[in-house]
Amino acid sequence: MVDYSKWKNIEISDDEDDTHPNVDTPSLFKWRHEARVEKMKEMEQEKTLFLKEKNENAAKLKEIRSKYEVGMKEGLDMTDLKKQLNELELKKIELEDHEEQMKKKAKLMPWNVDTISQPGFSKTVVNVAQPKQAEELSEEEKEIKTREFFKKHEKNLKAYGMLQKYDDSKRFLQENPELVCEETANYLVIWCINLEMEEKTSLMEHVAHQCICMQFILELSKHLNRDPRSCVSSFFSRIQIADVEYRKGFEDELKAFKDRIHRRAKEKIEAAIAEAEEEEKKKRLGPGGLDPVEVFESLPDVLKDCFEKQNIELLQQAISTLPEEEARYHMKRCVDSGLWVPDGNLAAK
Repeated sequence: MVDYSKWKNIEISDDEDDTHPNVDTPSLFKWRHEARVEKMKEMEQEKTLFLKEKNENAAKLKEIRSKYEVGMKEGLDMTDLKKQLNELELKKIELEDHEEQMKKKAKLMPWNVDTISQPGFSKTVVNVAQPKQAEELSEEEKEIKTREFFKKHEKNLKAYGMLQKYDDSKRFLQENPELVCEETANYLVIWCINLEMEEKTSLMEHVAHQCICMQFILELSKHLNRDPRSCVSSFFSRIQIADVEYRKGFEDELKAFKDRIHRRAKEKIEAAIAEAEEEEKKKRLGPGGLDPVEVFESLPDVLKDCFEKQNIELLQQAISTLPEEEARYHMKRCVDSGLWVPDGNLAAK
């Protein structure tokens, strides 16, 4: 269906007929028209000045960054340049935010006879079903979505996780913007845990660094209320010229993350061992549902010695020395656990 709602806010002029009989209607329409045109000119001037400021900031940022990199290689004191870089980076973020506001403002501006006839007006807008937002998905749908993402992008996810230089990571994410999302961070967390469980700690710590970079990008996007993909350049610029406090925050988060990975991997290994032992125990249960290992450990030493030597005569003699009730108790447990098979051979431990 065609979306007709946009026609509701069209400003009209020459065809308006709701004026008072005593009002000079042609003059009124003219004034309205001139006011709209003036408003459009102001917006255009604002856009021109903004683009000039944005380009000047970008050029200055490029110049200072180049000087900073050269100075770092030569071992010079870069304190002043570093301060300038931080200020230019913050200015860049402010300009990008302002640009978003200008776009929203332009979209909200009502159409009128001056804009309605501009090229592109005849374009038809068709309503299409919008994809569900992440918060609207059920847990099952989220799990399916995550698995599909992992399967589709696994090659690039691993490639990003193995990168070492900030510039390479920045370029890779800009070339593959679909990776700048929560699913990528989740994949890297799982990969880190698996690497630590395989005792590949050095590789785990490398992937952990890439994971925290992604987490910082996502946090920056939330802080600025912007699409994460638009924060890639800002994050890598900031981390490369970061002041002591910002760098310390990053390193502290990375250390805490690696500590959590160590603990989680240890927990999963312990859980896997416990599960394997439980499975092994189930397999060796005797006909009465008892574990032969546990039953053997509970036997008096005199009976243990008989089973270890697998000597039936010695076992019969040992049983005769025990009180009848105690002997019956232990032999029943031996039968239920499979340690002793009536009318059969003595089971080996």
